[in-house]
Amino acid sequence: MATHPRVDNATSSEADLRAAPRFTLLIRAARLVAAEGEFVCVIRDVSETGISVRLFHALPKGNPLELHMPGGGTYELRPVWERNHEAGFEFTQPVEVSQLINEAGAYPKRGLRLGVFFPVAIKTFTQSCEGIVENLSQQGARFECDELFAIDQTIRLSSPAGLKEVRAKIRWRRDNQYGVVFEDTFTLGDFARLAARLQAPTLLSN
Repeated sequence: MATHPRVDNATSSEADLRAAPRFTLLIRAARLVAAEGEFVCVIRDVSETGISVRLFHALPKGNPLELHMPGGGTYELRPVWERNHEAGFEFTQPVEVSQLINEAGAYPKRGLRLGVFFPVAIKTFTQSCEGIVENLSQQGARFECDELFAIDQTIRLSSPAGLKEVRAKIRWRRDNQYGVVFEDTFTLGDFARLAARLQAPTLLSN
């Protein structure tokens, strides 16, 4: 697997990350934001100097990257090491560890939502049109389309960008925007790999 280039002081930085007191989190999913898009990661542990995460594909390119917590907190990260779909980072600014931990634990059931944009084909028994997905989660999506659909109507979504056909139900409508809930939700791993496939498919081949 190709690894992310280490910073010049990677050896000492990795040693510092391991030497600092670490606080294990209860497997919290978060967004890792890079130039290539928004990706899923799972926080493993955190210390005053940095954080380690589990990935479902190669590390997106970028230095620094941003970690977006479910509660809205954002932390700028500098990559230190990567191996076997795990990665370690150091914070670029001082971080209050207790605040990060409390924020991670405060939203254990809040769904992870990614700002992923891609074209989508929308079909029913009598309708067929094109739209743009603007937001994606394990449970559903938000898309924009000029066609009129009814609340609770069942539709099918697919995209040549990497989304196999899924069945969903319209939950809300606002002008030409719709929110849908998938009939079969994605596991976190499948959701993470789907996000990579839609935005940076080369990450899945490394």
